[in-house]
Amino acid sequence: MSETSRLLLSGDEAVALAARNGGIVLGTGYPGTPSTEILESFSRLGGRAQWAPNEKVALEVGLGVAFTSARALVTMKHVGLNVAADPLFTAAYTGVTGALVVVSADDPGMASSQNEQDNRRYAVAAGVPMLEPADSQEAYDFTLLALQVSERWGIPVLLRLTTRVCHSKTVVRPVGTLPPPREPATFVRDIKGRVMIPAYARPAHQRLREKLVRIEEWNDAEGPNRLTEGDRSLGIITSGIAFMHTREAAPEAAVLKLGMTYPLPMETIRRFTESVSRCMVMEEGDPYLVDAIRAAGLKVEGKPEAFRFGELDVDRIKRIFATDPTTRPVPPPGKPPELCQGCPHRSVFSALRALNCIVASDIGCYTLAVLPPIEASDTCVCMGASIGVGLGLRHGLPPDEARRVVSTLGDSTFIHSGITGLVEMVYNPPKTGHLVIILDNGTTAMTGLQEHPGTGRTLDHQSTGKVVIENVVRSLGFTSVHVTDPTINPAAFQELVAASLASDALTVIVARRNCLLAAGSIKAYERGAAHEGIPENCVEQHD
Repeated sequence: MSETSRLLLSGDEAVALAARNGGIVLGTGYPGTPSTEILESFSRLGGRAQWAPNEKVALEVGLGVAFTSARALVTMKHVGLNVAADPLFTAAYTGVTGALVVVSADDPGMASSQNEQDNRRYAVAAGVPMLEPADSQEAYDFTLLALQVSERWGIPVLLRLTTRVCHSKTVVRPVGTLPPPREPATFVRDIKGRVMIPAYARPAHQRLREKLVRIEEWNDAEGPNRLTEGDRSLGIITSGIAFMHTREAAPEAAVLKLGMTYPLPMETIRRFTESVSRCMVMEEGDPYLVDAIRAAGLKVEGKPEAFRFGELDVDRIKRIFATDPTTRPVPPPGKPPELCQGCPHRSVFSALRALNCIVASDIGCYTLAVLPPIEASDTCVCMGASIGVGLGLRHGLPPDEARRVVSTLGDSTFIHSGITGLVEMVYNPPKTGHLVIILDNGTTAMTGLQEHPGTGRTLDHQSTGKVVIENVVRSLGFTSVHVTDPTINPAAFQELVAASLASDALTVIVARRNCLLAAGSIKAYERGAAHEGIPENCVEQHD
């Protein structure tokens, strides 16, 4: 590819291209909008990419790669970083000998998420440098820069994207590449640096803070921060996609765009605030920059609290400048989302509604069962929470009410974080027993039909080892396990659910029917595997 090439790429595609050009040995993660396309694109470009069971495992695998002097990329959406937080905090202590870039794709406005947490806070809490691109070009450039920062200081780097950057397409000139690491991948023993018992973790924490001081000095001197000259009567400090909207909303203002937003270049910020008559901070989500700059004793104005919610755009920023209290016009009503017509999950939730169940549901396309016309879900908290919440409801309710409680979760969600819920169910069983229904549609449907360990196929749909859900359930000691297609005989399925609720047994029903959108592709993958002579490692069972 020539240095004059101009490509139209989304931010996710730009990160993938940079990962390839930056010598990433392995890209791993868990699919979650808006980050999913990064690894899919990386795989199409010839990179080695794989889906992990969950984000924690992905980060641990990436850290292991980075312990070998090689380069790793780990991707997830913002709530996925909650799952990966445990290794992230300690990885900042152990550091890396290669490079480790962790992508957190935040979702302001919750286009497809259960919250709109601002993961910039994670960089501060964990003590890892953070870069925030504003468009696809910067997504490319900052991915390469993140690898350089990680290798130079031996530290994981957080690359924080947002939905608009991930999915919007802008022109990219991929002029930057990285030379290969100076040393071939190898493992050098470093017990005090990597075994985080308290005696070794205390000095590791001190080393981390010393690194961050040096990185802040570098950020002040030569970091990826940009000053746009303008009318000094109004200065604006901003970062990420908010920079794009700000330049259009206030083209005459002087603007300091921050590229590395942790550790912040405080001397650069100080000089800028002192050079303007009035200084505002324009940022999506939490007042992260406002709080940090004010804590340094600098006078800046933030946006009103009402604008903390949802994405910013040019119109909203103009309203902030005009001190207009209305955050945005009320949009016209649209068609609400719903489960696809013919979706196998409809049979399950129709039965639960007919039986007047209390349904602890989970994260996945089946979450849409809460909406009309089904309206058969009562709780949804986070990945895998349906089992724990359902057990808590069983423990707290009187017996007659407790026997109405059912936990539902998908196949990918079960493998992600449902197994530990079943362990809790065996270890601390409610007196009334409990019923878990695993909605196995053969794919990770909500994020775009990705594979997972229960499908027996890798990210690029090649055959691999398969986790058989009912075998996992039985291995935990469950004796009441049913595998059935709920669409063949909905009345019989409803009778099975009713009998399970009436019993005091611990029961798991695997409701197995391929997603209609994925069914054709799944058959094609299976035909391909059969043609290659790959034996099936699972035989479907039906009661």
